[in-house]
Amino acid sequence: MDPYHELNPQVSKQCESLRDEAHRFAAEVMRPGAAAIDRLDDPRSLTAPDSPLMQVFKAAYGLGYHSAAIPTHLGGLGLSPVGVHMLLEELGWGSAGITLSLVASSVPAMAMIADGRPELMETFVRPFAENRDASWIGCWALSELRHGSDHFLVGSDEFRYPTSGAQLVARVAGPDYLVNGSKASWITNGGIATHALCSVAIEPSKAAQGFLIIPLNLPGVSRGEQPRKMGQREMNQGALMFEDTRVPRHFMLKGEGFELEVVRMLAYAHSCMGAVITGTARAAYEEALEHAKRRRQGGRRICDHQLVQERLFEMFTEVEACRALSRAALIHNLEAATPSLEAAIAAKSYCTRTAFRIADTAMQLFGADGFTAGNLIEKLFRDARLSTVEQGTNEVLALAGARRIL
Repeated sequence: MDPYHELNPQVSKQCESLRDEAHRFAAEVMRPGAAAIDRLDDPRSLTAPDSPLMQVFKAAYGLGYHSAAIPTHLGGLGLSPVGVHMLLEELGWGSAGITLSLVASSVPAMAMIADGRPELMETFVRPFAENRDASWIGCWALSELRHGSDHFLVGSDEFRYPTSGAQLVARVAGPDYLVNGSKASWITNGGIATHALCSVAIEPSKAAQGFLIIPLNLPGVSRGEQPRKMGQREMNQGALMFEDTRVPRHFMLKGEGFELEVVRMLAYAHSCMGAVITGTARAAYEEALEHAKRRRQGGRRICDHQLVQERLFEMFTEVEACRALSRAALIHNLEAATPSLEAAIAAKSYCTRTAFRIADTAMQLFGADGFTAGNLIEKLFRDARLSTVEQGTNEVLALAGARRIL
């Protein structure tokens, strides 16, 4: 079934063309690049200008994929929400880690667009959107070492009054903020970003928080640990440290208050993750389907066995469900004035949980072959498993979603 069959013919043709281009890019550039990165031992090697990651990034930027959701008048591709979903699904089919890195790179720009100040548009958003050589890379620095998924419990006492103190603090110093502290080693793009959207506690009242745009070439900024992960190893992550870093005060986002800004950014990020991991789920299903058609055992293809057929159709059904849910969440959160964090959490948690279940079933169908290093399904299994704890564990996010509907 064509998932975009209900669109009018003109839009459907545009979607088909974009989907075909994105699929070729995912197959010919992203998958080989991700496979090469997966074999590297030192994650710090990803930060080199000629690393496999940066080569893929430059190619993706050359096509404007980093600015898919940014309006054309600001230099972006200005895709429709359906087009953004379609692009993210295809790229997620190629590499979840790299696609989520591209999404993370766009988060500061999306936050500044919501803020709306022209000076931020010209200083950051337009140069980022128009960039074609990956010399502008963003990151969203929210997580800190002393807190984890509790920081995603928007609306709870754990979110508003954390028991552990903030590790990144901004103090007013004339026309600037003086920033000190650190962000955790799992900040996506932490080792390669040129600018960051950082959550900071604002002195003298550390209960006050805000989002500060920080260029990462400022004095006092340094990079920390870059973990070697089990899955999505093609996604660069790393710690950020700040020591008396002076940042202009007008780089603080105004918005509608810190809590509402967190809701807006999480709704965008979770909706995008649902679309990306739908692609990963589809990739695992397609690998299982092709393996079942060609693998012969006992004189028959294994797809001729009814139990295998039932499993394959269940996987097909789950991919369709992932697409429908993630597409609905992304459309709402790119179009509506009021974000739906609960819909975004539902998409993120369902799609990641389902992708892992599909990858696990695929591994079972592959048998011993699936556990061989270098086999695509083995990598998809690891990538899907990591997705269930990214951007907050699914269990904690379910609590955050429950607060939104109660």
